Amino acid sequence: MSHSVHPVDEHLPSGKLAALGLQHVLVMYAGAVAVPLIIGRALKLSPEQVAMLISADLFVCGLVTLIQSWGATQWFGIRLPVMMGVTFAAVAPMVSMANTTPGLDGARMIFGAIIGAGIISIIIAPWVSRMLRFFPPVVTGTIIAVIGISLMRIGINWIFGNPVGPTAPSIINPEHKQWLDAAAAAANAPGSVLPPVPKDLALLPKMPNPKYAELTGVGIAALVLVSILLIAKFAKGFIANISVLLGIVIGAVVATAMGLMNFDKVAKADWVGVVMPFSFGAPIFEPVLILTMTLVMIVVMIESTGMFLALGEMTERKVDQPALARGLRTDGLGTLIGGIFNTFPYTSFSQNVGLVAVTGVKSRFVCVAGGIILIVLGVIPKMAALVESLPTVVLGGAGLVMFGMIPLIAPNYKQWMPHGMHPLIESGILLASLAAVLLNLYFNGAKEDTEAAIAAAKQADSH
Repeated sequence: MSHSVHPVDEHLPSGKLAALGLQHVLVMYAGAVAVPLIIGRALKLSPEQVAMLISADLFVCGLVTLIQSWGATQWFGIRLPVMMGVTFAAVAPMVSMANTTPGLDGARMIFGAIIGAGIISIIIAPWVSRMLRFFPPVVTGTIIAVIGISLMRIGINWIFGNPVGPTAPSIINPEHKQWLDAAAAAANAPGSVLPPVPKDLALLPKMPNPKYAELTGVGIAALVLVSILLIAKFAKGFIANISVLLGIVIGAVVATAMGLMNFDKVAKADWVGVVMPFSFGAPIFEPVLILTMTLVMIVVMIESTGMFLALGEMTERKVDQPALARGLRTDGLGTLIGGIFNTFPYTSFSQNVGLVAVTGVKSRFVCVAGGIILIVLGVIPKMAALVESLPTVVLGGAGLVMFGMIPLIAPNYKQWMPHGMHPLIESGILLASLAAVLLNLYFNGAKEDTEAAIAAAKQADSH
């Protein structure tokens, strides 16, 4: 009697697991390190302390990924191919906390709020999981589409940069706004001798960024994209499965040859760095901050519910209420561990859900391998610095395969291209139609199927 193994539980050879796991890590790495960079700078921490946040984040990313994808006891782990990372939903409240109380005290208050929210999330996870009946196939299908749409901006910004200003900050420092408002009020007061505030003065940049959408970066991203498509089309088996990884490697080699990769951080980074709990001191527990972070975690768990159900459909592994409770409970456990190890709230990364759909590799042990790689990156800063040195244009080329759409998100991407081309490339409908036709020809050929066309027309007429 033969016992077939479900693709989710398939054990692949070690070499394949390592390569496929690395592919997942590269896809989620930029998002994983972004939050500690933002919060570390908002807290006005030293570069060494920010580096500590990044190492702790990578370490906990790996640890929680292992728990989620491999499973830990009957209570934790949805046992699907899930990569865990810091949620961006918590960035705004954490930046607000950091601006109110910067420095080590602010960090301790943030970590205290995260620990409290993690404990509460573990407790309420079973109740949140009972919302399963609100997610029929029509809802999960919509969620799958929205996951891709919501991630488009990430891939586009990796390639083109930010449209305005040298860094295009999206969060205004409240102290700066308060100062500007006070200066404007003083200048407008009766009898004031102060000059008025300039009419167009703004706290966010308005000037176009001259580095935006440089053709060199766009060319490298295009090379990565074309490489991935060629490998996916003509390669077979394992090589086809790691098409995204190979495309990134090709882009990295070209970027290095062009002098676009900087290895200074790699040279300066330590070989070994131990991640210790409570490195910033004992956490400070403020009830209002804990409540704020708990509300964020409720939003995160609702998002995770849709993510898990969508992933269940992709992998053909039914996600029932007990499995969903294990997955959501792990979101809470990861957040608790994050607060203990000086990092932030955790959730499943949607970028990696897209990678499962692209590669067709459903084994959860690929994400187990990815989790181990993240732990290694967390305790070997030199390796983390090497991955961090990848230009974002390289990652952007891979991102387009999974969640990119150019005209909707980056309308000025064509500014350095010949003006004669603009009418052809500024219509989203035209580009989508051409892309659909060309990709269908590329992958499926020009097969005439009259019956299918008739059936599609009848279906359209019936609605």
